Amino acid sequence: MQDTAPLVVGIDVGGTKTQLRAFAGDTLVADRVRSSSGWRPHDPVAAAGWLAALAADALPAGARPSALAVGGHACETPRQCAQIRTALQLHFDAPALVMGDAELLVPAAGLDKGVGLVAGTGSVAVGRFADGTPVQVGGWGALLGDEGGAAGLVREAVRAVWAAHDRGEEPDPLARGLLSGFDVPEVPALGAALEHATAASAEWGRHAPAVFAAAEAGSPLARTVIAEAGRALAGLVERLAARGVVVDDVVVAGSTVLAQPSLYDAFESALADGVPSARPRPLRAPPVDGAVAMARSLL
Repeated sequence: MQDTAPLVVGIDVGGTKTQLRAFAGDTLVADRVRSSSGWRPHDPVAAAGWLAALAADALPAGARPSALAVGGHACETPRQCAQIRTALQLHFDAPALVMGDAELLVPAAGLDKGVGLVAGTGSVAVGRFADGTPVQVGGWGALLGDEGGAAGLVREAVRAVWAAHDRGEEPDPLARGLLSGFDVPEVPALGAALEHATAASAEWGRHAPAVFAAAEAGSPLARTVIAEAGRALAGLVERLAARGVVVDDVVVAGSTVLAQPSLYDAFESALADGVPSARPRPLRAPPVDGAVAMARSLL
C-alpha cells in the first residue's frame, strides 16, 4: 500500500465522538467513528497513547502513517497541543500536527483562512493572526462560559426561570420543560439539580431541546435566552476581529447551532450587526476532512 502512495491520517476528537479517516493517495483506507471516552488532553502522554491506540485499531495491520493531523477537543493552548504532538513522536515516526478541534473547520470547508465557530455542547471560536499564530476565544466550560452551546443555553435558561420566579410569575413553558427534564417539583430545586451534575457540560446540555421546545410553544423567556445566545456567539467573532484576526469567512459547526434554526438565525442577525463584513458558512463536510487536509499539507 505505502509503496505506491503515502498514508495520511486525520483525526477529529470531539467532545462526544471521534472520527479517524486515512487515505493512501485518493483511496480511502480507514473511516472509523468511536466514542471520545477516555480522551485526556491535559495529560499529553495519555492523550498520545489514546490516539496511537485508536490508529492501531482503525488502520490495516502494519500500516504506518506518512503524516498525521489531529484536532482535539479541549486542546486549548498552543503549548498543550505541542506537548501532545511531542508525545506522539514516541508512537509515530512521521510529521504530525495537533490543534484544537475547532481549527479543523476552515480547512474542512476548503478555505485557507477564516474563523471556525463551534456551538455544540459548548462553544468556541478560533482564528489566526497574520503571522499564523492561532488564537482562541470562548470555550471556558459550562460553569463559566460556553454561551450559545447547549450547556450554556440550559444554564442561562435556568437563570431566566429563577428571575421570573423571583418576580412572582407562574411557571411558563420554559420552566415547566426544565422541571420535567430535571425531574424536580419546583423552580427553586433547579439549582440543586444543576449542582449535582457530575459532568456538567454533558448533563446540562442534554436538556437544551427543552429550551427550543419552549420557544416554539410561545415562551418569551426561552426566546430571549436563544436571542442572547445568538448574540453571544456573534460576540466571539467580534472579539477575534477586535484582536486583529481576519473574520471575512466564519465556518460554523456544532450539533446545537446547525440543528436549531432559531439559534442560527439569531447568530446570523447579530453577526450582521456586529461584523457586517463577516460571511457565515454552515459547515457541510465532516470536520475530520479538515484533519485530512492538514495531514496532506505536511507531505
